Amino acid sequence: MNKIVNDFSITVGTKNGSGSSTANNTILRSVFKMGIPVSGKNLFPSNIQGLPTWYTIRVNKDGFIARQEKSDIVIAMNPDSFARDLAAVSPGGAFFYADDIRQPITRVDIAIYPMPIKTIVKNDPNVPSEYRELVGNMVYVGVLAQMIGIDLEKIRAALTFHFKGKQKPIDMNFNALKAGADWAAENLEKKDPYTLEPMNKTDGLIMADGNTAAALGSIFGGVQFAGWYPITPATSLAEALNDYLPVLRKREDGKHTYAVVQAEDELAALGMAIGAGWAGLRSMTSTSGPGLSLMTEFAGLAYYAEIPVVIWDVQRIGPSTGLPTRTSQGDLIFTHYIGHGDSHSVILLPGDVYECFEFGWKAFDIAERVQTPVFVLSDLDMGMNQWMSKPFEYPNTPMDRGKILWEKDLEEIKGNWGRYLDKDGDAITYRTFPGNKHPMSSYFTRGTGHDEYAKYSEEADTYVQNMERLAQKQITAKQYVPAPILHGNKNASVGIISFGSTENAIFEAQSQLEGQHDIKSEVLRIRAIPFTKEVDAFIERHDQIFVVEMNRDAQMLQILYTEYPQFSSKFKSVAHHDGLPASAKWVREGILAKYEAASKAPKAAAKKKTTTKAATKTKSTKAAVKSSTKVKKTATKTAAKSKSAVKSKRK
Repeated sequence: MNKIVNDFSITVGTKNGSGSSTANNTILRSVFKMGIPVSGKNLFPSNIQGLPTWYTIRVNKDGFIARQEKSDIVIAMNPDSFARDLAAVSPGGAFFYADDIRQPITRVDIAIYPMPIKTIVKNDPNVPSEYRELVGNMVYVGVLAQMIGIDLEKIRAALTFHFKGKQKPIDMNFNALKAGADWAAENLEKKDPYTLEPMNKTDGLIMADGNTAAALGSIFGGVQFAGWYPITPATSLAEALNDYLPVLRKREDGKHTYAVVQAEDELAALGMAIGAGWAGLRSMTSTSGPGLSLMTEFAGLAYYAEIPVVIWDVQRIGPSTGLPTRTSQGDLIFTHYIGHGDSHSVILLPGDVYECFEFGWKAFDIAERVQTPVFVLSDLDMGMNQWMSKPFEYPNTPMDRGKILWEKDLEEIKGNWGRYLDKDGDAITYRTFPGNKHPMSSYFTRGTGHDEYAKYSEEADTYVQNMERLAQKQITAKQYVPAPILHGNKNASVGIISFGSTENAIFEAQSQLEGQHDIKSEVLRIRAIPFTKEVDAFIERHDQIFVVEMNRDAQMLQILYTEYPQFSSKFKSVAHHDGLPASAKWVREGILAKYEAASKAPKAAAKKKTTTKAATKTKSTKAAVKSSTKVKKTATKTAAKSKSAVKSKRK
């Protein structure tokens, strides 16, 4: 049997609420500490506990860590999903299961490994009875470690990290794990090909989830106020603010320089954040689709009154409650045009955990520079799951507070200013903060019609002038938002446009398309709307462009159609919306289906052209022959007539 080293997937099937999270994250972190590229994804139900849940781990020596649509190793701990888990194992794979589950196993094409989980835990006197189910999860970690070669010292390090150095829980869990490994060494014979060997491909990297990264980035960006209301999958972002602000924003006098307020609902949360933004604080909120729906009215107020605020939307599947624990990119169109009337949003689209951190602080700079709400669209997969990342870096530029007039500024200009007066021609006006002591600093903030000096107005021309200026701010914003990322062959005729967390799946699919189908491509990952000049150039230089996204209605494609109607014939949708993270398989197959259709079209046109040309040639030949015959007959007739005339003359 040939070994398969550092290239397989593991799925653990358990019950929601059974405490398997610690065990599964221990496997993930241990593999990472062995230097092997790895990713982990939690698929859990939206109820409190009891329903099946799965955790998948992708190990790949080449760094391809997107979700795979197969399970090479399955660990079954839940009777309710046992049959499904058994059926999911790839042929030639391995099936580990708790031996107290008495269900038939009929497959003969896989390796079967029963595990006496309850017996091992029961025999350990150091495990209190109330902890047996929780600690029992560590037994399957130990069995797996023994069978595929996870370093036990790496596991101990992972447990130490998880329990923050608390020795009692570390020892209790590690002992159960070691008992599982020892039992497997004595009782199981390896019959599958999957194994791990140490590498160095994670050197210098960290593991983090996107919500924690976003919170840390916001803290380093100077957040002073956050209003929020709990909602899956955004809750952990606000919780991370509460965890890290006391540690990272500590003053000697013990006073806080921030406030994190749990509001009564999402509408109130954004209202508070807008009030704080108006008062000069760097303010934010975090939510998901249903919460964003409630925030719509206040988002329109912030847009029209030009108040900076940052809104994180960690997307999940809708509409309505939808599938609250599944991932999606379905809020793009809604966010782009959020609010009634005419409006366009500035949207940032992080593609990995590092960018969640980076955009955490950049969003504040952009919001204050452009004086508008800035939406940051992450998703459940990026926000709640653990990802490899390069270490986060302290912001390399000073805070950009935008156009603010202080007392000395107002004195210099003799108070000659208007809150909505565009003096610089960039559509961005000047503002003052409450507390400014200059007598000319005050103004009215209005969500109703107003002129350049913030005076109430219902004049049609004044309204149009103001709205045209707000539209012009989108053009100005292009110089401040992050440019897209390019990857691949710049000279390829095929382009792929993506955004957000699909990047890993796309890079893997891109490699497969070139290696297996000789289709070379260049990928452009959009990181912000409005689109920048790099997007313009990319679209112009590619013959056909596949737009990959995780929603039903091809929402990014719709926006591209609107912005680039002259290139609409180039765009082809590769959209997927089942709530699972993107896989290379559906990206590859989606592109192949459209690519074949696209490549047949020119051939068909060429064939039609050839057929038409041949038909024209045949028709021309027939006409020429007919014409020649007619000329010939006419010439003969004329000659005969001439001959007759000559004969008559002779007579």
